[in-house]
Amino acid sequence: MAEGLLIRDLIGAVRGPFALAVPHGFCVAVTGPSGIGKSLLLRMIADLDPNTGIVTLDRVNRATMSAPAWRRKVTYVAAESGWWEDRVGDHMADLSAAKQAFPAFGLDAALVDAPVARLSTGERQRAALVRAVIQNPAMLLLDEPTSALDQASTLLVEAELLRLKQAGTGLLLVSHNAEQAHRLADRHLVMSRDGLAARAP
Repeated sequence: MAEGLLIRDLIGAVRGPFALAVPHGFCVAVTGPSGIGKSLLLRMIADLDPNTGIVTLDRVNRATMSAPAWRRKVTYVAAESGWWEDRVGDHMADLSAAKQAFPAFGLDAALVDAPVARLSTGERQRAALVRAVIQNPAMLLLDEPTSALDQASTLLVEAELLRLKQAGTGLLLVSHNAEQAHRLADRHLVMSRDGLAARAP
């Protein structure tokens, strides 16, 4: 299998350079203090914030692809994702796939027909994950994906992320939850003002 996501010399306005690799079927967790730039790292990889450096997926350079095509393959899921239509289902690329995926994330399939405003913060967070997952990305860039969830819902989401990982999806996870990083990650990096370093065992 090709190598997956590879980042070299990635530099943004206030952080970098960063280098890391996320193979297919592998989870890399990034932890560190608030405000250090973890979310910015994900946004730079998704090409949502200005950056320079080399970012490739399966040896294909990001610079050779349109931004929408790149983001379908390397999909960023914010802790609080944006919603631009009134109805949940209007945000789903495949309504049937969304209805099938909702229960696995602890959501009633009927919520695809609900107004976004009626969903709780945790329901919106899980619906945003479904919105990303049903596009079958090669890589998921996850920014605090369970920050609004209780323990039971968190474990449901983690079970789905593990299933995706086993199916070959790469995960780059930003989390303040050290236990979550331990449960999901194959490699754990800590961000400081000096950059990224492997977490001490």
